Amino acid sequence: MPQSKGQKATTERVMHEYKKGELESGRSGQKVKSRKQAIAIALSESGSTNRKSPSKNRQTLSRTKAKERSGRTAEAQKEGRSAQRRTLAKGAAGTSRRRATGGSGRITGPTKAELMERARKRNISGRSRMSKGELQRALGGAGR
Repeated sequence: MPQSKGQKATTERVMHEYKKGELESGRSGQKVKSRKQAIAIALSESGSTNRKSPSKNRQTLSRTKAKERSGRTAEAQKEGRSAQRRTLAKGAAGTSRRRATGGSGRITGPTKAELMERARKRNISGRSRMSKGELQRALGGAGR
């Protein structure tokens, strides 16, 4: 399964810490020297490991994101607030566009399901194979 932008940003941060020699293993706090171990930690922290269930992965990712926001990563502690802002900006790169649409998360106008219902009422042939844009054009404009 492909990684989300937030997961990629977390993976990049962990691998950056490994490259700089700042990555520490969990409880022992020893520096990670093995590249394979660093990759395993990166996948685990980003919630993309195939060793855990999807719900555990979501929990791990949310815990990691909270850690990044509060500045409890090795990168943020060593390099300061600018590194923290950079990491958070990487993960939030694609979210600003979605938030601008409002609370519903969709651009104004009817949904495809609403357009399909209108097309069914007007008995437009071939409607089941039409895309949302084609339905809008078939209904005349913005799906009126």
